[in-house]
Amino acid sequence: MALQLDKIFVNLPVKNLKNSIEFFSKIGFAFNPQFTDDNATCMVISDHIYVMLLVEPYYQTFTNKEIADASKTNEVIVCVSADSREQVDEIVNKALEAGGKPSNDKQDHGFMYGWSFQDLDNHLWEVVYMDPSAVQQQ
Repeated sequence: MALQLDKIFVNLPVKNLKNSIEFFSKIGFAFNPQFTDDNATCMVISDHIYVMLLVEPYYQTFTNKEIADASKTNEVIVCVSADSREQVDEIVNKALEAGGKPSNDKQDHGFMYGWSFQDLDNHLWEVVYMDPSAVQQQ
C-alpha cells in the first residue's frame, strides 16, 4: 500500500508578513488566526492544504541552509487547481491587481489551462484548471 498523508503545509519565507497577508487576502484567501502572530500566519488553501507564511528570520530557524533569493533563483512552484478556466483568470488577475508580477504566459493545452504569477516575495504560483472529462478514471 502506498503511503498516504492527510494534509500539506507549504512553508514560504516572506519579508513583510502584514503586506503578504494583505496581498493574499485581496486574491481571496483566508487565514487561521489561531496560527497567526508577528512571525507567521497560516493561509488556508483548502481543508487539507495550508501555506505557512513565515517572516525570514523566523523561517531561518527551521533550516541551516541560506534562504533563496526568489527574485534570482527558484526552489519551488506552488501549483493550485481552479474549478474553471474563468477562475484561473480571476485568481491571477486579482494577484496582479494586488501587486503581484506576471510569471509565465497563459498556457492552453485544450484539456488543461493554466496561468501563473509571482507574489510579493517572488515566489511562483501556478493556477491550473484540468477538464475532468479528460482525466481517465481508474
